[in-house]
Amino acid sequence: MCGIAGFWQLRHGAETAAEILARMGAALRHRGPDDWGQWSQDAMGVGLVHRRLAIVDLSPAGRQPMTSSSGRFTLAFNGEIYNFEEIRRELGRDLAWRGRSDTEVMLEAIERWGLDAALGRFVGMFAFALWDALECRLCLVRDRLGIKPLYYGRVEGDFVFASELKAICQYPGFEATVDRDALALYMRHNHVPSPHCIYRGLRKLPPGCILGLDASASAPEIRRYWSAAAVAREGSAARAEGQGGENGDPERDRESGRESDREMIDELEGLLRRAVSLRMVADVPLGAFLSGGIDSSTVVALMQAESRRPVKTFTIGFYEEEYNEAAHARRIAAHLGTEHTELYLTPGDAIEVVPLLPAMFDEPFADSSQIPAFLVSKLARQSVTVSLSGDGGDELFGGYNRYLLTRRIWNGLKRAPQPLRRLASRLILHFTPQSIDGFCRVLRPFLAPGRRPSAVGDKAHKFASLFKFEGPQSIYMQALSHWDNPTQVVPGAREPDTVARFLEEAMSLPSIEEAMMLTDLAHYLPDDILTKVDRASMAVGLEARVPMLDHKVVEFAWRLPLHCKIRHGAGKWILRQLLYRHVPASLVERPKMGFGVPIAAWLRGPLREWAEDMLSIDALGSHGFFEATIIRQRWQEHLSGNRCWQYQLWNVLVFQDWFFHQVSRRPVAYEAPFA
Repeated sequence: MCGIAGFWQLRHGAETAAEILARMGAALRHRGPDDWGQWSQDAMGVGLVHRRLAIVDLSPAGRQPMTSSSGRFTLAFNGEIYNFEEIRRELGRDLAWRGRSDTEVMLEAIERWGLDAALGRFVGMFAFALWDALECRLCLVRDRLGIKPLYYGRVEGDFVFASELKAICQYPGFEATVDRDALALYMRHNHVPSPHCIYRGLRKLPPGCILGLDASASAPEIRRYWSAAAVAREGSAARAEGQGGENGDPERDRESGRESDREMIDELEGLLRRAVSLRMVADVPLGAFLSGGIDSSTVVALMQAESRRPVKTFTIGFYEEEYNEAAHARRIAAHLGTEHTELYLTPGDAIEVVPLLPAMFDEPFADSSQIPAFLVSKLARQSVTVSLSGDGGDELFGGYNRYLLTRRIWNGLKRAPQPLRRLASRLILHFTPQSIDGFCRVLRPFLAPGRRPSAVGDKAHKFASLFKFEGPQSIYMQALSHWDNPTQVVPGAREPDTVARFLEEAMSLPSIEEAMMLTDLAHYLPDDILTKVDRASMAVGLEARVPMLDHKVVEFAWRLPLHCKIRHGAGKWILRQLLYRHVPASLVERPKMGFGVPIAAWLRGPLREWAEDMLSIDALGSHGFFEATIIRQRWQEHLSGNRCWQYQLWNVLVFQDWFFHQVSRRPVAYEAPFA
């Protein structure tokens, strides 16, 4: 686990390659606090820099950038190849190995089999830059699921790349120009989806892709070596072929010769056990995040089954009961016998983290669970250098509530003619939330104490918005949207249809649930969940590993029929059955909570002064990106308690804070404030 950066220059300025690389590398020192190295070939204008977090082979023999034994390939690599020992044995013991690192194994595998064949053998998470001295070719590669980040682009004609934007910002001539269209995407999704980037001229390399650049080429060539969409379609086709066509009826499917439930659970447990076991290989202390949910509990249960000593587990708790899972995690930890540590958060803890977010995430990133993610990483780093996480289970096994609700909502809506739905919507929206609440206050004394609803006007308006949907795709897109009309609040922007277009193509799968799961796997997972985990953990020099996203597990999940994921009105059926082999159902069966924070209350309380400053007319108008009137109106409605605009406002607040710290007053030299 490390950070990488580099360039291929067309021009030669006053600074030497060594000076530029040193500055780019310094910006990534939080990702690799243990060591660093740089390599350049001045004749070609190519340079690579690497910051090292030493996990396997802590000796200098693991230092990067590293060159292959023949001298042809030079590699700067961020991540881990978990099966490197198997590949090393396959390559043979007669090679003159210099050390025990996976980096050296990668280089010799590429030398022996070529890049594509070597990638097919790699099990891991990675983003790397590979220079081929024979072909004079630079390749950038990102892992199959997008666990590790990689940005690239042009700066005054030079090709630049890095694990994080802060390193590219150090390149001579870089100008931090906000892309208004990418900002509109951010306002909808709370992050900037790949391949877009908040800075004009820069991009994210999509998951499962190879970027190739030759000296003679004016633009890089990007191609896929692994595709989540292809895996999903192949899995669907295999099911149809094995069943004589999927008919959508679980009982009839079970009668058509499919493997028994027990056999499928056994196969999943075998795959996950191997994935967990591989990710427990480290020469440094190792632990796991434990929320008490299905995914993290499954990972910890399998870790403990593989370990001879108690696994170290870490949990964040909240004093606000509706957000708190710490008690559940504690009971599971006690049952499994882990060495458990928990930390309860106060609003003051959150306030201390907020100033760190702009530099931590580089782009505006408004998933509010970034705060506990950072704090649980900081907690874990006090005891371990590697921590396993349960991320990926929801996307693979149907865990999100929206997968269930989208189907239910559409089944209800489609019974009513569209003109009738529009009329009902207009009727409700004719009244303001305040007037609806006023009417309800009149009725309140006549209702039993337990049947007196709150914020009725806000809920009525949200309900009315459902009537506009024309299909399940639009319901799902609404679930993904914070601002459902971003160009209204970012005037002059043209929002790319990146996620919507992918969803439309995913609708070729047998069900809307699978189309949603694939869209989340391809976009929401890498661009939100994995981005959050990567930046929050690397900010404190902690490596986070995600065994659920072993590509063999992913491919198996897409071969499963839908009813093995969603059954009896609940998601993750097969994962639950696996977990019940290790943990009693009574300890894990409860409504899904997620990893959220009470942003709505904090904005009305301890974060209000900061929010008032960021949402003032002067602050909103200082850069010309926002329609301030709309935002101010929502801020006042939120403060009054008549509406809950926490997610929309958090998007704006995070952008404001990011812009004022990273763009308008961007420092000359980067200082990491995280540790």
